[in-house]
Amino acid sequence: MKRLVALIDYGSGNLRSAEKALARAAAEHGTGHTIVVTADPEIVAGAERIVLPGVGAFADCMRGLGALPGMRTALDNAVLARGVPFLGICVGMQLLASVGREFGDHPGLGWIPGEVVRLAPADAALKIPHMGWNELRILQPHPLLADVAPGDNVYFVHSFELRPRDPAHLLATTDYGGELTACVGRDNIVGVQFHPEKSQAVGLALLRKFLAWQP
Repeated sequence: MKRLVALIDYGSGNLRSAEKALARAAAEHGTGHTIVVTADPEIVAGAERIVLPGVGAFADCMRGLGALPGMRTALDNAVLARGVPFLGICVGMQLLASVGREFGDHPGLGWIPGEVVRLAPADAALKIPHMGWNELRILQPHPLLADVAPGDNVYFVHSFELRPRDPAHLLATTDYGGELTACVGRDNIVGVQFHPEKSQAVGLALLRKFLAWQP
């Protein structure tokens, strides 16, 4: 039986880069995983692991996900009911929230209770979107972050952040005119605001950990 990683294609996200990075992580770690870019809920339902990327506006991404017949049900059954390991990237991480406040209020998946709000750096000279390399600050140990060392940087491109309601769900932050959410998680669910597929060795290490993770 193939060890399938479903990379969800819902019309948003840098799928090619994420696919290549996951495939490289699988090859280097010898996990035997096959990475499948898919919009098919049946494939998602049968996958061993699920990755939800995302680029763009929160509401557009939620609409794109909702436009795939059966996908929300497949995700809820796999991730919430069966505990399939899940990774959300960038807006794919923000969709985990209860609500996104970009161009109005829009409901999210609600898997990590909280809200997605616009960045408001204390230093007015800092540009929005936040774009570039920033250091990760680990707040709580997690298997996916086990290889992150002090001073390690990852690549961000975003104008909004997820603020989880429960501090226990906040795994890592970064600084950009104040503390920003970099990683959230609970149970079998993890979301990263940065792009591991663009974060070189640190990002690849996180993806390798994800492929080996047994929550």
